[in-house]
Amino acid sequence: MVKDKGVGIARVRENKSVPFFLMLGVKNMKTKEDKFKRELEVFRTEVESGIQFFYTYLTINSILSKNKQALRIVNLTPSFWNTNSSALQTSFFIVLGRIFDNDKDARYKKHTINTLLQVTKEHSDIFSAKALEVRKRSGSANADEWISDYMKDVYVPTDDDFKRLEKYVSKYRKIYEDRYQNIRHKRYAHKEVLNQDDVYKLFAQTNIPEIQKLLTFLNRLHEALWQLFHNGRKPTFRKTKYSVKSIMKKIQAQEWRSQDIQELTVQETKKFFDILLSIPNQREQEKGQATLQGLKGK
Repeated sequence: MVKDKGVGIARVRENKSVPFFLMLGVKNMKTKEDKFKRELEVFRTEVESGIQFFYTYLTINSILSKNKQALRIVNLTPSFWNTNSSALQTSFFIVLGRIFDNDKDARYKKHTINTLLQVTKEHSDIFSAKALEVRKRSGSANADEWISDYMKDVYVPTDDDFKRLEKYVSKYRKIYEDRYQNIRHKRYAHKEVLNQDDVYKLFAQTNIPEIQKLLTFLNRLHEALWQLFHNGRKPTFRKTKYSVKSIMKKIQAQEWRSQDIQELTVQETKKFFDILLSIPNQREQEKGQATLQGLKGK
């Protein structure tokens, strides 16, 4: 029997397979669940945007550093590519700042990683076995056939689970605040740093593998909370590839099974250059035409 994945409970009152006792308090629960799902979805879009901006930037530079033909083609329109490079950097730092924003100004409702964790803790009852069963039943017409076996393996989180998640987030927040927040604030969000030497000082402390680990952690955090809410799985962080080099090797070895956003981003960026390099350039076309004409003249 295939078990349903994630479902909502918008039509729970119409589903006769949901026992009456599970319906008690469902309206209030739905409001809590909606808050969590909204924050989780905003978090997903922010994280995926950051990953796409950063990994596209890295993959382009990786390809250009190794492929002279690609570099020659890019150098035909340097202004265009410099504009794209700058846009990717700016967008990455802006979105990273939004994720870790710690400004408590009450005038603004901000959707940050703090907001997500706060909603998760305040409404932890949405992760109860009862709440999950309601969600599963509301999205499956044949729930009675499999729900009992499914619920035997459901994990209900404890305070220790949420504390562990907060500990991980604090670790990566410190990395952001120590090394990347000033870049975001002084270089991209606001033009405070203009002197080139000061710019170099800001970027001197950056570390690409560190940023990659930070971004992939955020993505795995989203996945852990999604699986906990929709499928009742214990919030753990699975291993994932984070370096462009290792992802490139995986693509070339045709070991393509993952749907991780960083791997998809690297794959599509590489595919773009593969297509670009497969198009004959004007000089090659002229040579081909000259050769053809020469053969015709003989």
